[in-house]
Amino acid sequence: HQLDPRSSAYNMSAVVRLRGVLDTTALEQSINELIRRHESLRTHFVSVSGSAVQVIVPHLDHPLVVEDLSALSESEKQAALARLTAAEAQHPFDLSSVPLLRSRLLRLSEHEHALLLTTHHIIWDGWSTGIFLNELAALYEAGKRGAPSPLAELPLQYADFALWQRAWAQSETLAESLAYWKQQLTGVPPVIALPTDRPRPALQTYRGGRHVFRWCESLRDGLNELGRHEGSTLFMTLLAGLQAFLYLYTKQNSMVVGTPVANRRQKELEGLIGFFVNTLVLRTELSDGLTFRE
Repeated sequence: HQLDPRSSAYNMSAVVRLRGVLDTTALEQSINELIRRHESLRTHFVSVSGSAVQVIVPHLDHPLVVEDLSALSESEKQAALARLTAAEAQHPFDLSSVPLLRSRLLRLSEHEHALLLTTHHIIWDGWSTGIFLNELAALYEAGKRGAPSPLAELPLQYADFALWQRAWAQSETLAESLAYWKQQLTGVPPVIALPTDRPRPALQTYRGGRHVFRWCESLRDGLNELGRHEGSTLFMTLLAGLQAFLYLYTKQNSMVVGTPVANRRQKELEGLIGFFVNTLVLRTELSDGLTFRE
């Protein structure tokens, strides 16, 4: 963020389609109860002596912005929804001020709404999205009936995890881990030399792509059976497929693939909104003599 405050590369956005009669007051109250429950949603970050410090505000009132698009034609609604979603996703956050969460409700018709949620990755990860939506649904259903929150108070907050992680980073365990990873990653090539048709840009653009496809059932069943026979998970089988594919085009004997992991190794962390995810480096040594099963 300090390198490029205008960047939206770490914004996380979602569109939640809501169908049926909507109680906007109950929805706003539910979002504010979520903000009360999870300290991460009341957090901003300041620099103290060159280090980032988490600052948690005791209370945060978050009004729900509502925009009525119901008078537009169907094509105009979809165009407006796409435009507003992109604008929200690309609008940068200032990490030194709260909130690092934005919500906007678009009214498409009396019985259809779209809730735009945008957060900064520093307080949120993919797992957090599921927590937010599940708790929002439970709080909204209770709020519509005028019932109290059905959710138990959280046993921990993200600051507890941060303190535990800091203590770990100052222990002898860290030195052992660093020694292990230095050994494992010795001699790793800096990049995978894919035969691309364009040179790598000097500055990262973040203009990535996504390829979506469907498997047939026979392929799915075959991969699962292969994994069971070899004692591997489906993830391990697919990773081997990716590495074999990369080896086919690069002939690199040594390569690394990064994969995100949830990093919620304690049960108490499973219900917390926050940035826990980590990227694990997987190194593999390949050669022409290996079979795919090997």
